[in-house]
Amino acid sequence: MKKSKFTETQIVSILKQADAGVPVKDICRQAGISVPTYYQWKSKYGGMEASDLKRVKDLEAENAWLKRMYAELALDNAAMKDLIAKKL
Repeated sequence: MKKSKFTETQIVSILKQADAGVPVKDICRQAGISVPTYYQWKSKYGGMEASDLKRVKDLEAENAWLKRMYAELALDNAAMKDLIAKKL
């Protein structure tokens, strides 16, 4: 997937302009994005603040770390079971 040229904080600020009453077409023209992109952003980032974005990023990083840790432990557990089964 193509990386966006906008950061999450920029996206939130663009969405805040629409909440202030600026028409969506004007916002899209000013930012250089399409209307469907605006609505995709709105569905993903709607109602978020910059502090919420940081919290979500931290939680996603912690979740990825926990998933990696679980995968490593599951592999170790399977290897131990195989070793025990061979000894018996």
